Amino acid sequence: MNSSKGEILLVEDNMDDAEMTIRALKKVNLVNGLVHLEDGQEALDYLFGGGKFTGIENGNKPKVILLDIKMPRVDGIEVLRQIKSNDSTRMIPVVIMTSSGEEKDMIASYSLGVNSYVVKPVEFESFAKAVSELGLYWLLTNQTPKNGNKK
Repeated sequence: MNSSKGEILLVEDNMDDAEMTIRALKKVNLVNGLVHLEDGQEALDYLFGGGKFTGIENGNKPKVILLDIKMPRVDGIEVLRQIKSNDSTRMIPVVIMTSSGEEKDMIASYSLGVNSYVVKPVEFESFAKAVSELGLYWLLTNQTPKNGNKK
């Protein structure tokens, strides 16, 4: 499901949750431009041209980032911090999709500028519906500035 450029960046280390997310987006025809990465460091490398993405032209930033919190190497809170503190990525909508309903995680996420915080439903149909609605909203309904990174 990986490609070098995508409209949706899914950062999820749990393969079951990733597969359910991809399946839900596929049902509403939003999976063609999806890039799935398995940890926070990979996401930072993808967004900022490091690691295995060094030298790859990645000028098209995703239209939305679906980001888990609890991940190996670099957690979602740190990924969010780096996205929102960088001029080239701060305008990209970020949706935290996590199993953590902890207040401290919500406060940290919103303090850093997350656009939405969603606790993953346990039951598949509820999860699929939530993901489909998120994808449709952020890709088709939401409007972002074309040159949002220019001052």
